[in-house]
Amino acid sequence: MEQDTRKVVMARFGEIFLKSEPVRREFLNRLRDNIHAGLKGIGVDGTITITRSRILVRSDKDADLISLLSRIFGIIDIAPVMTCESSMDELCETAVSLACSHLMPGTRFAVRARREGVEGFISQELAAEAGSRIIDAVSGLKVDLTTPEYEIFIEARKEGGIVYDTRIPGPGGLPYGTQGKAVSLISAGIDSPVAAWLMMRRGVKMVFLHIEPGRYGGPDIGQNLEKNLVALSHWIPGIELQAVTIPAEPFYQTLMEHSEPKLRCVICKHAMLELASQYAQKTGCEGIITGDNLGQVATQTLHNLGSISAGIKTPVYRPLIGYDKEEIITIARKIGTYSSDPGDTSCTVLPPRPVTKSEAGHIKEFMDRAFMEDIIREILKSPVKKIIKNGTIKNM
Repeated sequence: MEQDTRKVVMARFGEIFLKSEPVRREFLNRLRDNIHAGLKGIGVDGTITITRSRILVRSDKDADLISLLSRIFGIIDIAPVMTCESSMDELCETAVSLACSHLMPGTRFAVRARREGVEGFISQELAAEAGSRIIDAVSGLKVDLTTPEYEIFIEARKEGGIVYDTRIPGPGGLPYGTQGKAVSLISAGIDSPVAAWLMMRRGVKMVFLHIEPGRYGGPDIGQNLEKNLVALSHWIPGIELQAVTIPAEPFYQTLMEHSEPKLRCVICKHAMLELASQYAQKTGCEGIITGDNLGQVATQTLHNLGSISAGIKTPVYRPLIGYDKEEIITIARKIGTYSSDPGDTSCTVLPPRPVTKSEAGHIKEFMDRAFMEDIIREILKSPVKKIIKNGTIKNM
């Protein structure tokens, strides 16, 4: 029996398979490029083979391919595999070799077999033969196809045989970069990085935009923002994330000096969207991503969301709109952006009683009266740009 001695990991993709042939080819090419970038990011020279429904990644180095592939969007699960020829004998011998290293007498087990492009036997025959040989090799085993304690998977394919017994979940979604580019308004909080991650998972390339409050914000905003960006960069290994900070103290000062206190928050949110829209138009982005969540705070009532968005020329996407806070926190923990002790990230512009039902006309009236669009154009002239890659932040 001749097996591939290199480390081999199989990844499966999900809904990409449902796309038309040209779209599927485009998405798989992007997925291949993203895997290559990840391999390069950990200093590994690997080979990538893509079949109609499987990806095999091979490496001569002892790299953690499982960890890498489990953070690449578009992959639904990952398995370390043994490879062999697709003959009945080779597949069964490989299955026995793998199963014997994990099975104990009395274990309930099942063999799951499938065949694609291979003649001479059917899947049921392959499963039965492999099961029989495993039983001969380990005494006292019990076949249980419904609730087995151990499962082994055998795939006979024209490209070669694959045998494995472990499946590790991947993030799913679509390959990063297949769905255009958007500006993500990001803060030091919990919601906005989760919203960005959900859109990244759907293939959207991100440009992160942070509107820095200066003396109107808490002292721990900067370090929490960087933690969020570092965590998000680990979900696109080997690929650069661009982050732009706009020093916006004049913006906040105008709000404090000239706006009616109860309207500050809705005016601030509208002005942020206007700023993001102008930046999006300059950089070729097709949308704005926010962490808005219906009813969570005063600015996020259904009425306020409508008035805040009025007149914004770039589409605004709110992936968290229907999530509960606990659901958002669960995702934040999963993706590494949650902090139980973020320190002082407060905003001193926040009034004691913000309005919950604002009018778009009142917001526009203030924007015009305070020359807020002129202020936005002015502060956009001084962006601070950074690149985040594999958890490392560099100034541009």
